[in-house]
Parts: sequence; C-alpha cells; structure tokens
Amino acid sequence: MENTDPVSSQFPGDHSSSVPGSAISGISAVNYPPKPELEDTKNKTNAWTRSLSSLALYFVIGYFFFNRDWLLVLVLTGVVVFHEMGHFLAMKLYKYTDLGIFFIPLLGAYASGSKREVSQTQSALIILAGPVPGIIVGVILYFLAIQQDNLFLEKTSIILILLNLLNLIPIYPLDGGQLINRLFLDESAIIGKIFVIASSLLLAWFFIKLGNNNMSFYVLLLFPVMMLMRLFTDIKHERLVNEIEKEGVDLNVAYEDITDEQYWKIRNAVIKHHPDLAGIPPAPPFQYSEQEEKIVSIMQSLLQRVIIMDLSLAGKILILLLWIGCFAVPVLIKMPLRIFY
Repeated sequence: MENTDPVSSQFPGDHSSSVPGSAISGISAVNYPPKPELEDTKNKTNAWTRSLSSLALYFVIGYFFFNRDWLLVLVLTGVVVFHEMGHFLAMKLYKYTDLGIFFIPLLGAYASGSKREVSQTQSALIILAGPVPGIIVGVILYFLAIQQDNLFLEKTSIILILLNLLNLIPIYPLDGGQLINRLFLDESAIIGKIFVIASSLLLAWFFIKLGNNNMSFYVLLLFPVMMLMRLFTDIKHERLVNEIEKEGVDLNVAYEDITDEQYWKIRNAVIKHHPDLAGIPPAPPFQYSEQEEKIVSIMQSLLQRVIIMDLSLAGKILILLLWIGCFAVPVLIKMPLRIFY
C-alpha cells in the first residue's frame, strides 16, 4: 500500500562525458558533481495514465468474465474504486507522495504511496480507511433499500458490505492481513515472512477449490505465485542492503537529503554489489553513465524508510475491537444472503 514507483531524473550535462571538478591528484577537497534531481511531473502523469489504463482493463476483463453483465461489473468496479479512494485520501491526508491507484483484473486494486517516516498509527488508519467507510455506507444503503423495497439497492449494499469484510480477512495482502502485520509483525522479519508464505498457500488452496467448480478461477493462482516471487525479491533486496551497508554506507536516509558526496559514495557501493549494474565503472572519474537513471531508481529502492512504532497497547486493542466489530455487522443488521442463491 505504500509502494514506490521509479522516478525519472534529470542529469546535468551529457550523461557520458566527464564532469568538471572531479577528483584531482594532490588536492584533498573534491568538487563532487551534483546528484541527479528527481523529476516529479512526468512520474505523476505516468502514474495516473497507468491507473486509468488498469481501470479500463479491469472493467473489460470483468465484463467478459461475468458473462457480459455490465451492471454487475459496474457495481463491483464502483465498490472497488470507493474502497481504494478511502486508502488514497487517507495517504494524501498524511502527506504521502507518489500516490496512485492500480487495478488488478478479477482481484481488486491497490492504492500506493511513499513516505520517508511511516507512523504505525497512521498506517493502521490508512488500512482501515478502505473497508470501514465501505461497510458504513453499505449499512446505510441497506436500510434505505429495506425502506424503499428496492432489490437492486439491497444487492448493491450487500456486495458493498461483503467485499469490504472479505478485505478484512487476516490474510496477506488483504487489508486484514496488512493490519495484523503492521500491528504485530513489523518488529519480527522472520514471523512476517512466515505469515506471507502461509497466506500464499491458503490463497492457492482457496483458488484451487474455486477452480474445481469453474476452471476460469485457476488463473487466480498467479496471485499467490506473484506473492511468493515478491517475497523472494524482498529477501534478495535485504541481502543487497546488508552488503552495501558493510561498505560503511548509510542507507537510512531519504534521497532528497543526501549530499552530492554521499550520492557518489552510495553510487559506487550500489554499482559494486548490484548485478544489474555490472560493467558500469565506479567513480572517480566522476562521470555520469548512460544508465544513470537506472542507478538512481535502484538507489531509491535501497534507501531505507523508518517505521515509527508509536501505537500503544491500548491503541492496538482499540483497533482490534473495531476490526472484529466489522465482522459482526451482517449479524447485527440481520442481513440476508438469500438474494444471491
């Protein structure tokens, strides 16, 4: 939910030419070339282009998957958009950057953003900002539907409630799984990884069960496979960070805060240890590479963010009670499911 996309950069001068002011033998002070500046406008435009493109693809694939029932697909898409807008607006409220919403056909969507210092409290509220408003609006629509004897509105309200409750199931990467992970597992990397593996296996089992009744659901097995691939990528990422930090490089800093000297020091360490950058000569001489934008993107992915564990035990209990209370909603409002039979 707080994924960071690569950001394009601007490089002073020719990428492949030497930069004046590089290290000169016999002179202790080095005039380091400026680090590439990040270019936000193009990245924001690309993010929204990807968001709209993924939304269109989501709707089209859903239309054919659900037997061309455009009304059902429109309701499902509306529910997903409303849910993700909750996450999006909460992240915007807490000053996240590089915001975007990306839709995954047949599975849902995710809101992404980045922030240097991530508050545990704010993160938990951002996670809940997706499903909780959806459940509240669903309950309001449900009572309106009962009063007006409107079957379509009743079905829509039940879909709104059930899909948001589904998202609160404690399986990663659903909101419920992310909430449990953020509240209790962030301090233990090993337990967090076990949680992701267990969630992947459970989802795989569930999709296989669905596939036994309808072979179209087997395609959803790609999702747990992608989760495991992401986990292994994260493990490789952690190993790379450890190797670079052994060089005496501090990665616990934001790109915007590093000096020109730090940029070239981190750059040398990243080139040395990252397999995709093999063949790029380290500095000195201080020379921009034709792959400098790629170097900057990799460097950004390696710089560490700080998680502030500011949620007290009482706060965790309060959030857990709210989470559990959401599952009691269908019982409390005596919501029928017979209309789906």
